[in-house]
Amino acid sequence: MKKRAGRPYADTRLAAFLEKRILELKPKKSQLQIATEAGFVQPNMLSMFKNGSNKLPLDRVTGLAKALDCDPALLFKLALEQLDGDTTASAIQQIFGTVVSRNEVAWLEEIRKASGNSDPTLTAKRRLAIRGIFGK
Repeated sequence: MKKRAGRPYADTRLAAFLEKRILELKPKKSQLQIATEAGFVQPNMLSMFKNGSNKLPLDRVTGLAKALDCDPALLFKLALEQLDGDTTASAIQQIFGTVVSRNEVAWLEEIRKASGNSDPTLTAKRRLAIRGIFGK
């Protein structure tokens, strides 16, 4: 993560996600409405998260995810990335492992069904097949 003076979180995936999601919701609700629904007393907090001057506190993820109508696990994962090197992020990852979004869970469940719950190893051929789905 590249840090900028005054905006250390500007180049994070969370900042980009918030910018995109707020724009997607613009026809339905304003940024002020989103901030209010998320429980922020200062409505400019969303702007500060979007421009990268502040990181999203982990205890605010659930409320913001609800206001953004997005997966809280995904938003939590993006907020954790902002804590790069922080002991809290490290402890969460050591205790709970990789944070998995709803979409990722759906992929895992489909792999289990397709494999007959055989716990298949990820071979080079299978990795190529998955990457092929995404054009990589």
